[in-house]
Amino acid sequence: MLVTSSPEQVLITLREPASAAAEAYRTLRTNILFSSLDKPIHTLLLTAAEPTPEKSLTAANLAVTMAQAEQRVLLVDCDLRQPALHTIFGISNEQGLTSSILDQDAPLAIQPTDVPGLSLLPSGPLPPRPADLLGSRRMEGLLARLRQTADIVIFDTPPVQSYTDALVLSTRVDGVLLVVQAGRSRRDRVREARQKLEKVKANLLGVVLSNART
Repeated sequence: MLVTSSPEQVLITLREPASAAAEAYRTLRTNILFSSLDKPIHTLLLTAAEPTPEKSLTAANLAVTMAQAEQRVLLVDCDLRQPALHTIFGISNEQGLTSSILDQDAPLAIQPTDVPGLSLLPSGPLPPRPADLLGSRRMEGLLARLRQTADIVIFDTPPVQSYTDALVLSTRVDGVLLVVQAGRSRRDRVREARQKLEKVKANLLGVVLSNART
């Protein structure tokens, strides 16, 4: 499904590049790039404790700022429950991640966006058992292919407290960010989400506070 609004209308980093919020994303980008000088972050996973639209918006805005820094960025919608990135960028979701997992010989269903340097692999058709698909050997092989396509690959995944999808993928990426929505995310749920990520030994880089008043 396509949307009538453009990414410029939805994403603060495109709509208001001089705003405090856009600058905060650029600061986040810098912190990520310098978070591990010995082992650069090439794959990054974003998740949340509970369902929130801010999770996918954060992933999209961060991807835009990465691309604006002249990096080749691939944004991957691994939220096979409620995918949103194809809507944000106004592209087709007929083919995507699930298509590429199931047909390893076909070209990757990566689509360009209007942002120079930023490509998107949407979710594709939703499977009956997303966690099984994301934890499969086919997905592991696809991850290796995706690493070769960009300087940094950003994965948008379902909330930790609702599903195991993010936990399954968190052990296969270089770093994880936990998105917390100001005024909505419960502290106890965020704490539990962090503990779950730490239990599987995910490399939790930090927490992103979204929708905060400036």
